Amino acid sequence: MSEQEQVDVKLAVAKLKQEHADYDAAIDAMIKTGCDQLQIQRMKKKKLAIKDQLQKLEDRIIPDIIA
Repeated sequence: MSEQEQVDVKLAVAKLKQEHADYDAAIDAMIKTGCDQLQIQRMKKKKLAIKDQLQKLEDRIIPDIIA
């Protein structure tokens, strides 16, 4: 992976981490205000999808090395 690709991936990881944190805060606020459970579940599903994307990108940066 070239240096520019690593920078791009790290930037994407940072954006996804922020988006994940935003979803977490939004879900907490929805729970506290007693929002519809279906909406909360949808938000949690989106948050999980972001976490999966994050993991894939982080795996590109730090590949598994079998010793």
